Amino acid sequence: MAKEFKDPRSPHQKIAAEIRRRITRGDLPPGSKLGSTAELMEEFGGVANTTVQKALQMLKAEGLLEGLPGKGVYVQQHAQQVVEPIAYMQSAAPGEPYPWVSEAVKRQQVGRSQLLDVEVVFPPREVAEALRLENGERAVLRRQILFLDEEPTELARSYYPLSLVEGTAILEKRRIRGGTPALLDSMGFPPREFVDELSSEIPTEEEAVALELPKDMPVLVAFRVVYSDGGRPIEVTLMTKAAHRYRMRYRLSVDERSPAGGR
Repeated sequence: MAKEFKDPRSPHQKIAAEIRRRITRGDLPPGSKLGSTAELMEEFGGVANTTVQKALQMLKAEGLLEGLPGKGVYVQQHAQQVVEPIAYMQSAAPGEPYPWVSEAVKRQQVGRSQLLDVEVVFPPREVAEALRLENGERAVLRRQILFLDEEPTELARSYYPLSLVEGTAILEKRRIRGGTPALLDSMGFPPREFVDELSSEIPTEEEAVALELPKDMPVLVAFRVVYSDGGRPIEVTLMTKAAHRYRMRYRLSVDERSPAGGR
């Protein structure tokens, strides 16, 4: 028999979790109005006014709700973004904006990036292994923040083997026309395969500060390895997003000749 377990969270955290899930699953779509405080108090078992207010304040701090004086509390228009990684993997054509910026425009948002720094480092172990670096071999790290409507939405840390990119613009602290994929392609290393590993984690101080995260908010971390011809790894990027603000969408084609559930 499974052991009895009780939710240890405070009442306002439980209420916030329920409303948050309604928002992320579409039961409370963007622009919809929440019930009055009195209605929410009754709905959640006769809790106190202050309990409801604390729950709503949490969701406002997360950017999911906004209060309009004299009108009520509403779900933000861009409370949660649906991200399709495939739309971001292509190089930008000459004179064209980065793919993720174009995707933002489709959602009537403005996207921009800010390059924080570029440095030569001894990368973390998992990065070194993914890039197949020798012991003590260094990599180039490019750190940037992506903004949507001037709100920080992603911290991206991209690593490249120093031996591969030494002497190129990747080591310069400036934006690269067409992005690093276009530059690597021009060097004879076109991106051929992307492998993503996704995890939900507690943010580091660097991530919490960069993304201006509310207290105790987890992050979605994508660990991406980019391979060129012959399966050579040319880039590793850690992309960190606020977990409650994003949903990842993958489209996978299934060979109709393969039996369902086959291995």
